[in-house]
Amino acid sequence: MNEFEKNVQSKRNDALDSGTGFGVSFGFFATMFIIATVIKLMGS
Repeated sequence: MNEFEKNVQSKRNDALDSGTGFGVSFGFFATMFIIATVIKLMGS
């Protein structure tokens, strides 16, 4: 075992962190898509 395996700084589940990152990025791009769609509909 190396030094980093003995002294773990974060014991959180990685699946929760990756799920949170996916949710935030998906929400950002969905918001951009909705804003662009609204602007396109208002312009036509």
